[in-house]
Amino acid sequence: MARVTVEDCIDKVSNRFDLVMLASQRAREISAGAPITVERDNDKNPVIALREIADETVELDNLQEALILSQQKHVEFDLPEVDEVIELLESESNIAGVTPDMPEADADPDMPEMRFEDAVDESQDSKS
Repeated sequence: MARVTVEDCIDKVSNRFDLVMLASQRAREISAGAPITVERDNDKNPVIALREIADETVELDNLQEALILSQQKHVEFDLPEVDEVIELLESESNIAGVTPDMPEADADPDMPEMRFEDAVDESQDSKS
C-alpha cells in the first residue's frame, strides 16, 4: 500500500525529498498524539502520514513550518532599539555617580560641579 501512496503524493509534493521530510514530520506529530484525518486501517504512522498528504487532509504549509521549527537550533533574539540603548547609556552615567540632579544638601560648596565628560577627560589625561 505504501508504494501506491507515495505515487499519489508525488502529485501533491513534486520533490521526493520534501515528501519524505513532510511525511516524517507528520508521522512524528501522529506519534505525539495529533489526531489523524484518515482511517487508520491498521497502518503504521508513516503510511497514515502519506495517505493524509495524498488525500490533502493536512495543510502542507503548516507541516513545512512545523518541520522548520523542529529543526531550528538557533533562537533569534530581538536587538534593542537605538532609543533603548541611549536610555541604558544615560542610566549607566547615573550609576557612575555623575548625576545632574544632585541634591543641594549633599553637594560640597567648595567642590566644582563635575560632568560626565569632565570625568572622562580626566581619566584620559591621567593615562597619558
